[in-house]
Amino acid sequence: MSIRAEKKTKGEVPLNEPIGTDRDGNEITLADVLSSDDDVCGEAQRNEEHALLRNAVNEALTDREKKVVIMRYGLFGSMVYAQREIGKLLGISRSYVSRIEKRALKKLNAYMLSHGMTSC
Repeated sequence: MSIRAEKKTKGEVPLNEPIGTDRDGNEITLADVLSSDDDVCGEAQRNEEHALLRNAVNEALTDREKKVVIMRYGLFGSMVYAQREIGKLLGISRSYVSRIEKRALKKLNAYMLSHGMTSC
């Protein structure tokens, strides 16, 4: 009986068992190397939220509204721009950028509420 039990656990490695040392000579365990479940869950949730936001932006907004919101909030890897900078890039006034932004955020909020998502 004990042989069978030992065979099952033969390939297991405890998380707190040292697997090496770092540059300073401190022991490194497997638990130190592996990310925690919280990190994995948080990353998965952020990826899902990112996909939902991208979908909402693409479906609810016009091309100009998309440009303004993406540039204004630095979405999807874009840089964050001030309203004045966006106005110069798009050839419109800062106040018009503000109105486009406000209208776009209302549209996004309505879209997300209608699709059962958390509002902005």
